[in-house]
Order: sequence, then structure tokens, then C-alpha cells
Amino acid sequence: MKRTIVIVDGMGGGIGVQLIVKIRELIEKEWPGAWDIIALGANSAATERMVKAGAHRGATGENAVKVSVGLGDFILGPIGIVLANSLMGEISASMAEAILTAPGDRILIPIQQEHFTLSGIDSLPLGKMIERAVEILKDRMISFSKEQ
Repeated sequence: MKRTIVIVDGMGGGIGVQLIVKIRELIEKEWPGAWDIIALGANSAATERMVKAGAHRGATGENAVKVSVGLGDFILGPIGIVLANSLMGEISASMAEAILTAPGDRILIPIQQEHFTLSGIDSLPLGKMIERAVEILKDRMISFSKEQ
């Protein structure tokens, strides 16, 4: 049975695109054919870019996020996806709640935004944060595979 990784992003989908590229490389090398990537965009531009980057399928908007985020064994994206009104207002309260209450294991990238500050988090370049998120995902996928 295929397992699923869900990537959620908004705005231009740039973080989601970078995550998908790295995750595709990982699953094609370590677990070919065993994992699907679903791209959930807060807008159609984000979804389109993530699908072009290699997501197996994608969906757009509040209802798509609320319904489909529960499909993920793992859920990745910028920290703003769990904060209502973040990503310039693209993340609604119900989207944030759906992501926070979904059964999948969340791995969030601590991107600073103008309306909040993350205290105690080292400021790393975005590329390093994405690499670290994929490393965490790989470790958890290994543990997940052993549990199954």
C-alpha cells in the first residue's frame, strides 16, 4: 500500500516546490513507488507550481486542504500553514485547524513572517531549513517503515 506525504503551501508555492524536489529525490532513491506526494495549495498558482515540481497530484483551496490534509502520513510546509490568517491571509482558521488536527506527523519550516517572531530558533538560510526538514522526514519515514 502506498503511503502519502502532503505538502501545503500558498502564495507562490516556492517553499512547497523546493520541498517536493528534495522529497522526490529521496523517495525515488530510497523507496521507489512506495510514496505519493500530494500538493495542497492555498491558491491555484501554488498548486500548479508544486505539481509541475513533481507532486503526484494536487488540489487547491480551503475545502481541498480541509478534506485532503488527512490523507497524509506526513504533512510538510511553512509554519504559517498552522496559523490562521498567515501567508498574507491565505490560511483561514478552518484550514489551520484542519492541518493541526490531521492525523499525520507535521514537519514545519520555521519561516519568520512580519506579524510574528519565532524566539529561540536559529536563523538559517531557507535552503538549509528545507534540507533539515527533509532529513527529519527521512528519519521519520525510516521509523514509520519499521513500525508497519
